Amino acid sequence: MRRNTLTLAAIAALLPLVGCSDATNANSRPRIAYVTNGVDPFWTVAEAGAKQAGEDLAVDVLVRMPSGGLVDQKQILEDLLTQGVDGIAVSPIDHVNQTSFLDDVATRVPLVTHDSDAPGSKRLAFVGMDNYDAGRMAGAALEKALPQGGEVMLFIGRLEQDNARLRVQGVVDELLDRARDDSRRDAPDAVLRGERYTVLGVMTDQFDKSVAKANAADALTAHPEIDAMVGLFAYNPPAILEALRQAGKLGTVTVVGFDEQDATLQGIVDGDVAATVVQDPYQYGYQSVLMLTRIARGDQDAVPASGLVDIPARTIGPAEVEAFWTDKKAKLGEK
Repeated sequence: MRRNTLTLAAIAALLPLVGCSDATNANSRPRIAYVTNGVDPFWTVAEAGAKQAGEDLAVDVLVRMPSGGLVDQKQILEDLLTQGVDGIAVSPIDHVNQTSFLDDVATRVPLVTHDSDAPGSKRLAFVGMDNYDAGRMAGAALEKALPQGGEVMLFIGRLEQDNARLRVQGVVDELLDRARDDSRRDAPDAVLRGERYTVLGVMTDQFDKSVAKANAADALTAHPEIDAMVGLFAYNPPAILEALRQAGKLGTVTVVGFDEQDATLQGIVDGDVAATVVQDPYQYGYQSVLMLTRIARGDQDAVPASGLVDIPARTIGPAEVEAFWTDKKAKLGEK
């Protein structure tokens, strides 16, 4: 559990200090790299934030989105080091098996993580939210939509990521009325029964959207009386909706999502999705570039003592979806 977090308001208050801590570096133009863990519309929003920070702070921002998983991400990081960037923000794909490599990166260039952390590495800070709490928020949204309880299946890309494991555990613990414990680890294939809810298991797709849809369809076949589905990566809720639509079960299975794909937001508008828990990928991009720019320009106070830039999650339901969607479109320059 992380404490003593640095809020967005506090970060914003420090913005005028960027470039002012070291007169010799004040006019420099750092090159900051922002590396995602895949290709997804979620990351398009984060890219917009990173690029906006680049404009505001007069820095060059290189955004890289690996399409080939762990090997591709490692190659991208190695290429960036060769190119001589001044700082890297990365969302690790498999933090346990990447720690040694990330430590090597951190010895060569300032390194921060975003979206998904690598808490055992030598990264300077994490930009993101508490994923365990966000998972509990998704569980609470399901409890509100399906108070009588029922059978629930969880869907996510991969459990190797720190954020994925924490989200899943948060949902499970909330539905089973457990005390808060973000170190708990239930087996993903375990059937877990509580007083109201039975968690049938966790289905992973390794970031393959076709597999994500197939998983949802398989769950409907294996559990024809299933009551709810929870999609915990951005593309999972749209995949669930597609499978439900093809099975003729839209509206009969309660869906709770994660993140802000247009299909998920439209599902809330249409009444096919109860709610979605959203991050703020725009700020993930912006705040990552801001911190690394401050470091590059010699600001000794750029890294928060807590090691966390806290960007809290929110639950978006029918009452909030219109305003949220309008704001998202504005950030992307859409009408």
